[in-house]
Amino acid sequence: MLALKMNNPEFTEALSDKWINYALNHSEPIPKILVDLERETHQKILHPRMLSGPLQGRLLSLISNLINPQNIIEIGTYTGYATLCLAEGLKENGIIHTIDNNEELVNIQEYFFKKSVFKNQIKNHLGAALDVLPKLSDSFDLAFIDADKINYLAYFEMLLPKMKKGGLIISDNVMWSGKVMEKADVQDQSTIALQQYNEKLKNDPRIKSVLLPLRDGLTLSWVR
Repeated sequence: MLALKMNNPEFTEALSDKWINYALNHSEPIPKILVDLERETHQKILHPRMLSGPLQGRLLSLISNLINPQNIIEIGTYTGYATLCLAEGLKENGIIHTIDNNEELVNIQEYFFKKSVFKNQIKNHLGAALDVLPKLSDSFDLAFIDADKINYLAYFEMLLPKMKKGGLIISDNVMWSGKVMEKADVQDQSTIALQQYNEKLKNDPRIKSVLLPLRDGLTLSWVR
């Protein structure tokens, strides 16, 4: 009977939600500013699903606190939820650079960044990441890639020389709603790009990677 239920999408989705809620209830409380930002994103933004979820956000915060980075780079700000989570682990004088090319999101980003205790540590860059990254002279302890999937490989290759030895690159959405596990249609360039990216991270000798099936998939790549 349980096996039959597990094959039911509605049952597995409910089970997943139950597990996630239990995990959240037994994890560190979510800061109020993030609760407010999540609510604002769902009320005002067209695709709120792109927001980093609360459980993923707590994981990003924990990783950042473990590393205690001087410099973080984030590609894909969206409304700034992950930015604020990552900022929680910064050194006292540390900086997080975050890049996004969507002008329509700037107001909500800046509103919540200015309300945050990390307001003086966040440097917001508006523009294409492939144009902005070469202009950043900092070396980074931690990187978070969560932008257009077609350019993931390009972002990775551009980031790697800027990463400190022992640094960590986190890549989001690498499961792509499970589409990476199937043969992709030739026109589905995002899925094809992610399949190639996942193979690259698995086999690249410059890093050591693990793919976590959390939410839509996170890959952690430690820079050797």
